[in-house]
Amino acid sequence: MPDRFPPLNALRAELAAGRTSSRALTERALDAALTSSEAAATFVAVHAAQARATADAIDAQRAAGVPLPPLAGIPISVKDLFDEAGQVTRAGSRVLSDAAPAAQDCPVVSRLRAAGAVIVGRTNMTEFAYSGLGLNPHYGTPRNPWDRGVGRIPGGSSSGAAISVTDGMAAAGIGSDTGGSVRIPSALCGLTGFKPTARRVPLDGVLPLSFSLDSIGPLAQSVACCALLDAVLAGEAPVTPAPAPLAGKRFWLPRTLALDGLDDTVARAFDAACRALSQAGARLVDLDVPEFAELAHLNRQGGFTAAEAWWWHADLIAQREAQYDPRVSSRIRRGAAITAADYLTLQRARARWIATLSARLDGDLLLMPTIPVVAPAIAPLQASDDAYTQTNLLILRNPTFINFLDGCALTLPCHVPGEAPVGLMLAGCGGQDARVLAAGAAVERVLGDTHR
Repeated sequence: MPDRFPPLNALRAELAAGRTSSRALTERALDAALTSSEAAATFVAVHAAQARATADAIDAQRAAGVPLPPLAGIPISVKDLFDEAGQVTRAGSRVLSDAAPAAQDCPVVSRLRAAGAVIVGRTNMTEFAYSGLGLNPHYGTPRNPWDRGVGRIPGGSSSGAAISVTDGMAAAGIGSDTGGSVRIPSALCGLTGFKPTARRVPLDGVLPLSFSLDSIGPLAQSVACCALLDAVLAGEAPVTPAPAPLAGKRFWLPRTLALDGLDDTVARAFDAACRALSQAGARLVDLDVPEFAELAHLNRQGGFTAAEAWWWHADLIAQREAQYDPRVSSRIRRGAAITAADYLTLQRARARWIATLSARLDGDLLLMPTIPVVAPAIAPLQASDDAYTQTNLLILRNPTFINFLDGCALTLPCHVPGEAPVGLMLAGCGGQDARVLAAGAAVERVLGDTHR
């Protein structure tokens, strides 16, 4: 496996003690971003000169004894749909290559800079964020760090964000999550990823996929890393979540769809994680979730994603459809058939769905595999539209439940080190972010003890 950076709090301690410098960390990230086997398919732009200048400025401030913000001097990557002043926001597409550079940073980037982050570059992604697989015919597909000989998907749409972290090109990455686009690549690549309640982080200056479902979150090494980055993105004071007591804590195991179709590796890792949590005192309780079975019907016309993507893309598709990945444009086009009545019906149905499911969960968290299968090989998905479509639906299935819920969710690695990465998802209703992170810190500790 490639050489990753330590967790963020460890880097902060090293910097504070003078055992490393921001310039050293930045050079390490840039070296990987320019020389890794996956570098060309991971970044669409590397900000080498700007990153070095930022790192040197932070090192000078530290030497002068200036109080520094929480991410000061730490290299971070951002997905290619966040506006950065002077950069073209392409969203992984050739369609926007001649667009004007952004006039200003979006709030996400502004908050990262204010927190002292060294932004090393813009990461590749599924075109316009419209797939959970991470394939990109325009800029290439970075390979999963597991089994690179075969060449497996990184997961999407935040594909480059994940690989920038696994391959040491950044200490953490910032992605978006509309149907799992932070959690899927995190799970498939052995990272921790957090999808917050959507309203926590402003979407201004972020190229949209679905403004009803889009959310912004981190991909990193640990729950504490995700909590720190989430606080920065949300404009809150950083905190390290204290692990919530697990003794007597109830987690729901959804028996409707979420545990269907698990491959042997995922089933084995999930069962082992459940046993470890039970032994730690947690109560894992089976729950029928009929709302999960209803979601495919509610989204049968393409759902909010198709309707809202069509609203944004209609003129571009009319002018430049030949430049789109056809597997993306064909799904966007589904939105053209969705009427205003259809859209309003879906909005009302979602509100009822959220209310019913929230009452069923009774304030407790869901526990399920993030993805039902390990990362599939890239080549068969490139070769077959049917394989691409069916695999994409399967991989998006569990994460999508939480986006439609307007909830929050954390994915944690739960596999045995050295085996194929498997993600364990903890999810709650909207506004339960702190509770999910605290529970995740406790689960992370138990899983770490199990795998030592």
